[in-house]
Amino acid sequence: MRLPILHSAVLACALVASSVLLRAQDPPAPQPAPPQQPAAAPESSSKQSPSKSGHADDFLVRGTVFTQDGFALPGAELHIRRASEKKFRWDTASNSRGEFAVRVKMGADYQVVVRAKGYQEQSLAVNAATGERVKELVFRMQRQTGKKS
Repeated sequence: MRLPILHSAVLACALVASSVLLRAQDPPAPQPAPPQQPAAAPESSSKQSPSKSGHADDFLVRGTVFTQDGFALPGAELHIRRASEKKFRWDTASNSRGEFAVRVKMGADYQVVVRAKGYQEQSLAVNAATGERVKELVFRMQRQTGKKS
């Protein structure tokens, strides 16, 4: 007499489990559409034309710093100044991929200096008066010789 009850209990459990599995495979209910923005909402600054964004006279200096072996060099210090000045006005550091980007004003000559511990300092001139808006730079840093890093 206990055997049929046990079979019934197992059968009931199997039916419940299969219905749960079948229910889990149903597609999710459709979500309501997000509310629309009003038509008068301003666009983001990245979509506006340069004359409206406030960066119309900006020049982008960007690039990558590599080791002499061709690996990205994160944390390299970059200093930028106008070629006619002694004081550096812009400072940044390369990111984890060795990349950097700095906005400066168009119409001047700049000097970009890169420093990294254990490497020789490097410098490049950038002419921001050419009519182009971006200058791509690549620095291949050389190890310092004769000094412990």
